[in-house]
Amino acid sequence: MVMTLGMVTFDTTDANRLADWWAEQTGGEVVERNDGWFAMVAVPSLPVRLAFQKVADPTPGKNRVHLDLSCQDLDAEVDRLLDAGATLVERRGDESFRWVTLADPHGNVFCVAEESGHS
Repeated sequence: MVMTLGMVTFDTTDANRLADWWAEQTGGEVVERNDGWFAMVAVPSLPVRLAFQKVADPTPGKNRVHLDLSCQDLDAEVDRLLDAGATLVERRGDESFRWVTLADPHGNVFCVAEESGHS
């Protein structure tokens, strides 16, 4: 038997609000909402869905799993995400490959890199 990845789930104190934020940032659509405790986002460019579940007390500290996203223009995309409510964690890399670590409005860390053939 082989398992497949169905979704990536984030703990949050407001599942609907965070799902709306991620749907807007990724060009996705909120496809499921369950009484404020769970929401799911389908993103055309991702093979899995993003899910957000309400918890009373999110895990403190840096999340151990995060999204690595890619884009055409790193600087423009980072500026757009910051304007939308993301927080800058750190700019990383060198002239051969660079990426930026950000946090979404609920503190979940994710990275954005310019498309370059790296995976």
